Amino acid sequence: MSEDKSANEVRKIIHVDMDAFYASVEQMDNPDLIGKPIAVGGSKLRGVVAAASYEARKFGVKSAMPSSMAARLCPELIFVRPRFDRYQEISHQIRAIFYEYTDLVEPLSLDEAFLDVTTNKKGIQSATLLAKEIRERIYQEVGLRASAGISINKFTAKVASDVNKPNGQLTVIPEEVETFLEKLPIDRFFGIGKVTATKMKELGVRTGKDLKQKSIDFLNQHFGKQGLHFYNIVRGIQYSKVKPNRIRKSFAVEHTYFSEIYSKRKILENLEQIALDLERRMKKKSVSGKCVSIKIKYADFTQQTRAKTVLEYMSTKEEFFPLIELLVEHLEINKPVRLLGISFSKLNTEETELDQDKQLTLQF
Repeated sequence: MSEDKSANEVRKIIHVDMDAFYASVEQMDNPDLIGKPIAVGGSKLRGVVAAASYEARKFGVKSAMPSSMAARLCPELIFVRPRFDRYQEISHQIRAIFYEYTDLVEPLSLDEAFLDVTTNKKGIQSATLLAKEIRERIYQEVGLRASAGISINKFTAKVASDVNKPNGQLTVIPEEVETFLEKLPIDRFFGIGKVTATKMKELGVRTGKDLKQKSIDFLNQHFGKQGLHFYNIVRGIQYSKVKPNRIRKSFAVEHTYFSEIYSKRKILENLEQIALDLERRMKKKSVSGKCVSIKIKYADFTQQTRAKTVLEYMSTKEEFFPLIELLVEHLEINKPVRLLGISFSKLNTEETELDQDKQLTLQF
């Protein structure tokens, strides 16, 4: 794990996470859906659930679940077509609120972000009160509910935001961080997926306390480079700063399809539309790249990626789509496709970070 140890200082970090974002937007825009189990994406016969309302989650419906399974779990489930332009529009409104409090905002996706409020534009000393005010403003001005986690670093704040969902928040003050993490089931640790969690349980690690009892040598032996990361996070040690000016090292556009794609011809037709969108976005950001990749995810959630690197920077469909066609030509498609994407790396940009002033005395 390569992190900047000079940033090993106590911060006030808020993680704001919108509650069932896509589904909540649909319910807000269509009051007839309020209080009803809805799934964004898919249909009763085919496709994949992109998001589920809390009413649907009570039946076990979750994102990435096949729609047919979701319909069996919840016969009253209402399927709604996704409107990603609308979700992006709402996301921009929410971020505008964040920036009224701090410029140190690091979005993770359309529906969540980290905020460093160690010092903030409102001069509010309590990060707990500040998070409450932000959540209330989102509800009053946008119409949606959000949850929040508040703590000394991004990892702990991210984990904390999930504890009192929906429409809640949790503050983990500095002196309680280790106790909080010790009690946490290993599945709830952000960044530990199903495969790693299963492996940890086989090694007798079921909680943060179990993880804390393992030596650095043990963790390195079983988890390689991740060993140090696991050793640190359970002790509340994380050096990663909120990175508001992070210029991306890759630039991508992906699209999930709720009807299966079987042929290379249809794949290329859809990739052509993605390429046009990617060209538009790259032009808007003045981004170009030397390595173009395609991503194909199948209905069984397996995926393939292929890439091609050239000597000159590319940014227009005319320049890079012949490479896309070449990459697709060498693929063997024998399963239905659910997601397609094109991405660029080796960009004409470099990652930058903002320095943050150290503050030692904090009120949470």
